[in-house]
Parts: sequence; C-alpha cells; structure tokens
Amino acid sequence: MEPATARIPVRSQRQAMDWSLVLISQGIEVTIDPGDEGAGWGLLVPRQDCARALQTLRQYRRENRAWPWQQPVFRPGLLFDWGSLAWVLLIGAFYGLNSRGDLQAVGVMDGAAVAQGQWWRLFTAIWLHADLAHLATNAALGLVLLGLAMGHYGTGTGLLAACLAGAGGNLLAGLLSLQTHRSLGASGMVMGSLGLLAVQSFSLWRTSTRAVKLVVSGVCGGIMLFVLLALTPGTDIVAHLGGFLGGLVLGVLLSLAPKMAHKLYANLACGVAFAILVIVPWWLALWGAGR
Repeated sequence: MEPATARIPVRSQRQAMDWSLVLISQGIEVTIDPGDEGAGWGLLVPRQDCARALQTLRQYRRENRAWPWQQPVFRPGLLFDWGSLAWVLLIGAFYGLNSRGDLQAVGVMDGAAVAQGQWWRLFTAIWLHADLAHLATNAALGLVLLGLAMGHYGTGTGLLAACLAGAGGNLLAGLLSLQTHRSLGASGMVMGSLGLLAVQSFSLWRTSTRAVKLVVSGVCGGIMLFVLLALTPGTDIVAHLGGFLGGLVLGVLLSLAPKMAHKLYANLACGVAFAILVIVPWWLALWGAGR
C-alpha cells in the first residue's frame, strides 16, 4: 500500500523549521521529521500535496536567493550585502573632491537656503564630511548597518530607502531649527539604515527565542549607538533622530510588500533612482540653480 505521506529532505533543523512555516502559510499540512540512522532531517507532507509543496519551496528559494555579493551572517536569512563597500568608496571620493572645501560651499545642509528653494542640499549634504575622523566614523558604521539593510531589503531598495531617510533627517532638522540649521555628513543615512534594521528585527520577534534575543540586542545596540553619536561635539541630534524615524517609516512600508522589494526590476529601478538622487542634486548645486 502506498504511504499517505511524502518525505522532502532538508539540510538542517533550521531549514526544516523555515520551510515548514512556508508550507503552513500556503495551507499545506507538514510534519518535521528528525530522521533516524543518518537519514537526516526532512518534512512529511500529504502525498497529494507533494507536488504543490515542492513548487512552493522552489519559488521560495528563488525569491530569497542571495546575490554573489551577499552572504549569510548570524543566522540563515540575515544577509550582508557587500554593495555597501561601494557606498563607502563613494563618500570617500566626495571627501577627496572636497579637500579644498569647494563642494561644501554649495552642498552643505543650510536650512535658510532650503527654505528658499534649494532642496538639493537635503541630498548633497549627505556626501560631505567635516574631517577624516567624521568620514571614518560614518564609513565604518555605514559599511555594516547599510550592508545589513541592503542584504534584507535588496541592494537597490535598501540603498534608496536609507538615502531617503537621511534626506528626511536633514529636512526635519531644518524645519525644527527655524532655518538656522547648517550641517553635513552621512550620519542621517546611517541612522536610517538602523531604523530599517529595527523594523526587520521586530519581524523576527515571533520566530524563536534566539530571534527575541537578537531583537533586544539590536535595539539596545541602536540606543547605545545613538547616545554615543549624540555625545560627540557638534553632532546634529535632530538629523540623526529624523534619519532613524525615516528608516522606521520606510521599513514598515517596505514590509507591506516584501516580495516586491526583492524583485530584480524593483532593485534596478531603486538603484537608478538612487543614482539620480546623487547626480541631479549635485548638478543643480554646481552648475544649475545653485550658481
């Protein structure tokens, strides 16, 4: 007599748990089988649902595959995107171009200038840094936090979301300072990445005890990072807070359509939009309305 269930082999207990949740979400009954005598872990599903289960898992793996420049860290499903290294090189290039302060004159965040219509300063200020120590701090933190955000949300999607959060932080600081605000640096974008990761952490809350510990550790680390940056002389606390809040808002919006955010065309479109938000503001600052 043909058995009533079919067995789908898996590599580990963690994969068995993850895949079982995927199948349950699609209404497929599943039992985790630890195996015996070296058989390894597996999933038991009703034989009539086996084909649908395999198709569901293939689609899940296809939609959650890592690109060559992404690699798992800490736990399965948490990816680090080495594309953040390109961002570090970009802010370093701007620092070199601004060695004489030419870019700072037209690109620094200036609340009064923004109020007069120079909106591009919300974006150009992200790429400017006061000194090498300022650059090194943002580069080190951004490499890690932005890399994790890009790994979760997608290379282009995460990059664009963090950039918009940083610009939002500059906007909030300009509004609350009654147009007297002047600042520069990528700290708002870094804090935006932290906000994006905070949303991701809470999405892991119900998965396991280990995930709860990860969430608590991440939140505590974020608070310590914010306090540390706030104690630095000349720190723009409002822009940092605004960037973090912007990251939270964008993270929630992206979590409403997680599959869409990871689509190849979505990441390409977001990558193009990010490039536009780098090039166009600087074009306006140097050769357009900024002159």
